Amino acid sequence: MRQLKQLMEEITRRVDTNLREFDMDSSNYIRSALPMSHFMRFYAFYGITSNHPIDFHFGRSSLAGSYFLSRCHVNSSILHKTDVRGDELKRRGQVFHLGGREILMHQDECIRVQHSFLVKTLVHSYNHDPEFPEFYSIVNTFAAPYANIHGSAIRGCLLGPFATLDLTTVHDCMIGPFAYVQTGQISHTAVEPGSVWIEHGSDFRFHYQFPKDALQEYVRYDAKRGVQGRLVAFIRQRKRHFQEIFDVVHFNRSDNTHRSTALNRYAVVRGGTRISENVLVAQRAYLENADLGKGANAQENCYIVDSCLQGFNVMAHGAKIIHARLGEKGFVGFNAFLRGSPQAPLDIGHHSIVMPHTIIDTETALQIPPEHLVWGLIRNPQELAENSISLEKLSQHNQGFRQGRLVFDGSGKTFVEQFQKRIEHILLDNGAYFDGRQKRGHAQQGQNIAFNIIQPYTTGPRRGLFPTMNIHEGTG
Repeated sequence: MRQLKQLMEEITRRVDTNLREFDMDSSNYIRSALPMSHFMRFYAFYGITSNHPIDFHFGRSSLAGSYFLSRCHVNSSILHKTDVRGDELKRRGQVFHLGGREILMHQDECIRVQHSFLVKTLVHSYNHDPEFPEFYSIVNTFAAPYANIHGSAIRGCLLGPFATLDLTTVHDCMIGPFAYVQTGQISHTAVEPGSVWIEHGSDFRFHYQFPKDALQEYVRYDAKRGVQGRLVAFIRQRKRHFQEIFDVVHFNRSDNTHRSTALNRYAVVRGGTRISENVLVAQRAYLENADLGKGANAQENCYIVDSCLQGFNVMAHGAKIIHARLGEKGFVGFNAFLRGSPQAPLDIGHHSIVMPHTIIDTETALQIPPEHLVWGLIRNPQELAENSISLEKLSQHNQGFRQGRLVFDGSGKTFVEQFQKRIEHILLDNGAYFDGRQKRGHAQQGQNIAFNIIQPYTTGPRRGLFPTMNIHEGTG
């Protein structure tokens, strides 16, 4: 295990060097991230399909429990139970559109992870930086459990637990626990825990700040105990069900899923769950007594418990919904935590948008009207009134407004239109509108994935590391 410890120290020095302006010591995060024994306990696995290029390179890295799809190169890095999903990478010959510019791709895009430590992290989408469209790079970075790196090339960053970087190029930044950033580009910035920050040039700016004490109840980091709070406690209560499916090499489902639906072999399905057509259920999703209507989805680290999704719903990566009904075309953003109870159910109207990193933990029954935007911390009707607005009313704001802990500047109409456009794009990519011939998406293309397993060294100085290997498509 000597070489693994050396690699861990090397990554620590590189992260700290990039973050030296913050006088950063990332060793506390890295040392408490995992017991050393975990690096030998889990296999890694990669997916093979006829729909995605096969190009994997793993060198001098630990990959325990991690999953890879499409073109992924990992060097001198530690990935633990991390999903690197390349099914949306740009392809050779494709024209990349951004800000009115057209960029022709001369080669397939590749995800590259170098000198980074990612723990239970999701890496997905494609690099939205037009300067380096062929490489989706994650370099000199530490990501704590349940972080999302979505369409964001990053260098020299520390992401706290449950943090999300979305469609943003990031250099030398600290992203606090449960912070969400979608700004296009940031550098040399420390983002406060519980900040929800969305900005699109001069068009609009959305910024909400969670109250510090309340956020600590749900997400906090302890130097000795790691990630704590109600969110991770909820996940740990269901951990054993994932262990059961990962411990079995050949796992045959008895679920009667529709032929246009993709139910991943590494998803948990329990109780009286019903899954309709054109549904995507990704690896590490958890369904229990769930009803997923046509065109709904459950991405990585989503939990749907005792809840109904009425159709064409988007559950973004890490979203959780318990004892609730989500109306048709309702959207739930990254790492949102929506918890009702049998005595206090949660009802979300059709076409409503639950912002990323929203926490709804009901003390009484709550009903969110159709076509509303909700955000922040909501535990009762008073907080719902403070942290919600109808999409129609928001669209009428041209100069911005303040409401509770939210500060909004710019055009509400542009904000709503861009959000709705993105939701439709996600539904199309997921295959929600597949008609049997056209509009195929992830729900159809992800049905027949073959999973290959790779194991680490179990003895000697390389113990905990995985063998260096290159895996490519055959040419014969």
